[in-house]
Amino acid sequence: MAIKLGFVVAEFNRDITYLMEIEGREHAKFLGAEVTETLYVPGTFDVPMAVKKMLSGKKVDAVVTLGAVIEGATGHDEIVIQHAARKIMDLGLEFGKPVVLGISGPGMTRLEAQERIDYAKRAVESAVKLVQRLR
Repeated sequence: MAIKLGFVVAEFNRDITYLMEIEGREHAKFLGAEVTETLYVPGTFDVPMAVKKMLSGKKVDAVVTLGAVIEGATGHDEIVIQHAARKIMDLGLEFGKPVVLGISGPGMTRLEAQERIDYAKRAVESAVKLVQRLR
């Protein structure tokens, strides 16, 4: 039976997250996994709410989060990723299913974010491996 993945994709910096989503989908297919559900959220800070909704529905074996947090003039990027990452991890533990961090940043430029689009592949691979090992 194919592993069922959910994707939660941040729309902020969509030029980057769109490519992350495409790479993630292609890699899931390559690994024999299926992306059965996708939710789009405005930004990375909003990802945990969608993860919780997805895990509550019980239609996925794991959730892959995708986003890019680019450095601005303030420390806002650090606050966003720290709180989102912590809550994402907490939700995986709460529901007993892998929720992997395919969100790049903080402290990176737009060019560095583009160079990290392949983080999506790493996240998909982590999700698949965790499901296989925790079954």
